[in-house]
Formats: sequence, structure tokens, C-alpha cells
Amino acid sequence: MNKPLYSRILYKISGEALMGQQSFGIDPDMVSRVVDDIEEASKSGTSIALVVGAGNIFRGIALASQGADRVTSDHMGMLGIVMNALALRMEFDKRGIAATVLSGLAVPQVCDSFTQRGMIEARDRGDVIIFAGGTGSPYFTSDSGAALRAAEFGADAIFKGTQVDGIYSADPKKDQNASRYDTLTHNDVLEQRLGIMDAAAVSLARDNNIDLVVFSIHKIGELSRVLCGYGTFSKVSSS
Repeated sequence: MNKPLYSRILYKISGEALMGQQSFGIDPDMVSRVVDDIEEASKSGTSIALVVGAGNIFRGIALASQGADRVTSDHMGMLGIVMNALALRMEFDKRGIAATVLSGLAVPQVCDSFTQRGMIEARDRGDVIIFAGGTGSPYFTSDSGAALRAAEFGADAIFKGTQVDGIYSADPKKDQNASRYDTLTHNDVLEQRLGIMDAAAVSLARDNNIDLVVFSIHKIGELSRVLCGYGTFSKVSSS
């Protein structure tokens, strides 16, 4: 493995990816495959923390758009994130890899609540840290939660594993004329409204000099390849 480009990253995993070939829920085989990639990438020496979405279980904003209370809907989405985080932790536990779930939404019966001190202690132990429960507050997406935790974790980059192999001018699954970008700046993403993350998340990453790296989660071993500068990906940086 070549020398990694970053010493510390936050890996944002699409909740939909954990469905595998299912139409809903968590596919244990897909969870195992995602953890395979993380375990391999960690051999590079890069410190990796995780954030996972909840699109395979529940989207609070979708329910709110149908007239439901936004605050309650967002809390339900945060609980979906906790469920996915616990599924990932179980897979790490099976392999004898120390993993700690820290949740922005307090659910003390199932995992620790996020604190800066707890995060630093887990990081210094060498645990895989899985940030769950979003920010713990409504009206913020899991992307915003990822950017916030990346800044607190001291990450050099947010790696976003998605359904496509980079950033496009439009959804390539819907628009065959969509153009793919290799490199962009944070301001490009904001000005062109490319939608890879919400504006608050991109702005927070920009203000903390955190790169955004977008690639396909469906390519086995791609996390390690992209971490070392090859593979197929799009990169967003400050310049």
C-alpha cells in the first residue's frame, strides 16, 4: 500500500449502502463488506472515524415534508443512525476490533453520549470511533453532523462513500449528459449547488480546511485506493 494522503479522516457512509440488495433495512453481508474496507484502509496508519446515514431505515425530512412535526421526525432519523452505528460496531466486535459508538442524541442504554473528552480518550486508545445520532439537534442533516464531528476529531478530510464514483453536475443515474468533476473548491460546490453535502456542511468543512473526497462505496477496496491517491474519486479542497 502506498503512503496515505491523509493522517486522519472521517468516513461518511451512505445509509442506503447498508441495504445491499435489499429494499429496506440492514444487510449483514454489506455491513461486513464495508467493515472489510475500513479494516484494510486502517492498515495504512491513517486514523479513521465513521459517520453513517439512516436512509436505509428512515428519512426524517421526508416525513416532515408530508406534514409531520419536523423536530420529532428528525429525532426518529437520529435513532435510525444509532441503529446503523450499532450494526457496524457489532461487526467490529466480531473481529476483535475495539470500536466505540458516541451519540449526539442521548441514548445511554445502548451507547455512550458524545463528549469531546470521550472522543479524545477513544481516539487515543486507537478505537474505531463511530459517531451516531447526528448533532443531537433537529434541523441538521447527517452531513452537517459529519462535518461537525470531522472538525472536532481533527480530520484532514471527509471521505464520502456514495452510490456513484464522484461528483457530477447532475444525478448521472437520471441525466446521461451529467459531467463528472475530478477537482473542485468548496466555493465551487456552494456556488454551483452541486448537492454532495448540504451547504452548512460544506461551509464548515471549508472554514476548517477539511477536504471532501467522494467515491463509490460499491467498489471493493476503493477506500484504501482512494486514501492512497488512486482509484476513482472527486476531491474538494480549499484551492
